Amino acid sequence: MNKPISRKERLEHVLQVVTSERFLKKQGLGNEVPFFICDYAPGDGLTINEDREDIVKRASHSGVTILDLNLYDLCLDLLKERGILERVFEMEADGDKSELKELLQNVLDPSEHLIPKIADALHSNEHDVIFLSGVGEIYPYIRSHNVLNNLQSTAKQAPTVMFFPGTYTHALATGASLDLFGLLHDDKYYRAFNLMSYEV
Repeated sequence: MNKPISRKERLEHVLQVVTSERFLKKQGLGNEVPFFICDYAPGDGLTINEDREDIVKRASHSGVTILDLNLYDLCLDLLKERGILERVFEMEADGDKSELKELLQNVLDPSEHLIPKIADALHSNEHDVIFLSGVGEIYPYIRSHNVLNNLQSTAKQAPTVMFFPGTYTHALATGASLDLFGLLHDDKYYRAFNLMSYEV
């Protein structure tokens, strides 16, 4: 059993990885998509946001530009653009939860709406690395493996790091799984690398 990594160790490891030439040149991936999962304990949600901002700032001092995308914020933007954000608030307050879930899953469908929104951000902003956060906030309307599956054709030029509140295990014997909040088994996803295991 590996000993838990401290906040400072995680921050320094992620910074060292994302600014390394090996990572930026996508070396050692065996022609796989350059997707990485940075898993963390769900209770670290607030500190991981601070640390992510710190990494973005410090990486820029090393000449590495990180495009920091929050999936929750992108979803809110989509709801505003479609003119239904107020309706969602009303449904959430006193509507049927299953109807709300169905509405949000349709309006925020990854392949139809969310990935094109991400693609717009990628085309509009210079970047060497992409950070994705807000995974826990968009559950259960959008599942992380759906985002990653649909993103494969859009974000393959730059390494992409998804910050994941839970655990990502990737082993030959058991396969790979994303376990959201350490409780919810978020289906199999095989194509990402665990950032915390990445060596520079």
